[in-house]
Amino acid sequence: MSAVNITLQTRPGLDASVDHTIQAIVSGSSAGETCSTDLAAGPWDFDTRPGYGPGSSMGDVIPAGSPRQGELPREYREASEEELAERITAAKEVLGDRVVVLGHFYQREEVVTHADYVGDSFQLANAALEHPHAEAIVFCGVHFMAETADLLSRPEQAVILPNLAAGCSMADMASIDEVEECWEQLADLYGPLDVPDADGLVPVIPVTYMNSSAAIKGFVGRHGGIVCTSSNARTVLEWAFARGRRVLFFPDQHLGRNTAKAMGVPLEQMPMWNPRKPLGGSSAADLADARVILWHGFCSVHRRFTVEQIERARAEHPGVRVIVHPECPIAVVDAADEAGSTDYIRKAIAAATEPTTFAIGTEINLVQRLAAQFPQHEIFCLDPVVCPCSTMYRIHPGYLAWVLERLVAGEVVNRITVPADVAEPARLALERMLAAKP
Repeated sequence: MSAVNITLQTRPGLDASVDHTIQAIVSGSSAGETCSTDLAAGPWDFDTRPGYGPGSSMGDVIPAGSPRQGELPREYREASEEELAERITAAKEVLGDRVVVLGHFYQREEVVTHADYVGDSFQLANAALEHPHAEAIVFCGVHFMAETADLLSRPEQAVILPNLAAGCSMADMASIDEVEECWEQLADLYGPLDVPDADGLVPVIPVTYMNSSAAIKGFVGRHGGIVCTSSNARTVLEWAFARGRRVLFFPDQHLGRNTAKAMGVPLEQMPMWNPRKPLGGSSAADLADARVILWHGFCSVHRRFTVEQIERARAEHPGVRVIVHPECPIAVVDAADEAGSTDYIRKAIAAATEPTTFAIGTEINLVQRLAAQFPQHEIFCLDPVVCPCSTMYRIHPGYLAWVLERLVAGEVVNRITVPADVAEPARLALERMLAAKP
């Protein structure tokens, strides 16, 4: 699985920019609805405040001590879109092969257009590996992605996150302290968790989604577990079931539930673990019978999609092909025609040979970009309210211009570094994932 190294072509008359759409809605020059008019402001307006910022995660509670971004110099805050684009292009030309810019599928169009590689978090981490001699990797995504790039890149390479406030509310829903406490409670229930039974299976194998902190990946590595992506979750669960009686899956309950259900695991054998309740809110009997213990986490982008939206799309667009991300709730996945990762969605649309109407259940920046890239199809987001990922939207061309121009000046800012004691077991968990081929 590799990142996309392409020139993005968009169709005339359809703007791929979600920012332009939001500005038009807020100004009243275009019909439509957005979940927050604050999205029209620059993200620097929110950098000093606690919270994820406007967008899909604005209602989520951010942990104390989460990274904050310092003040962006005024010249970047006041520059026009055109000026920032020119400055980014000029800085990249000066830096040449010394820097590689990675852009996640969910980034705003004004950032993605400057990326050397576009992909999901795992694809982009692999893209970083393809440039071992680059001095800096500028990761236009969120914090856990930059951490993963640091884990997989060479020690002397600097991984830079343009805005330190670009975290991930889902990743934050499983803290290392909560997971350690859960592990202790499970050990009290099941006995020593590293002792195999007569069949050679340990009581529980921890599995973490790529969308988790380096500390969580390190925990998984230390305890015989593995990392998964939305693309290989089934393969990883098969790997885990070959080694353990059950799986502790975090932080996203929906990916775990949807994947295990597709593998034939009954819903009653998938109890939820709420870290704020004793035994996660489940009974000892339920946990004893469990095959997959699901952490009480979710993606606020994908939780916005509903069965009612799918029913409306089918009523208004007969023959529509509905594809949703497996981070969506199970009822939404069941009601859709297909479910798959961001890369799956992109490839499904690219492979359609006849003009098709697609209703897509994933982040709006990707959906709007796909609609512009594939003019032969009608492509729209299931959610009619324009509500981008709060934290992906914290990366603005102003921050990208700033970090690149600081590199030109010989200064590395916003470097993301994973401590060695966490990095070693986290790499082990990632290596197990890489070895688990679908």
